[in-house]
Amino acid sequence: MKLITRFELAAKSKSELYALLREVFNELVRSEPDSHERRNALASIENIQNELASR
Repeated sequence: MKLITRFELAAKSKSELYALLREVFNELVRSEPDSHERRNALASIENIQNELASR
């Protein structure tokens, strides 16, 4: 899983952001503790939530 940046999120609609949030959350659940994938998923979730809050 790659890190999703605020720049990438800016062009997405709210419905796309919510769908992406669901997808990344599912990736988080499947990731191993202390893995690179988990860190990226957590950071991506934070970025998505921040983008949604800013709208």
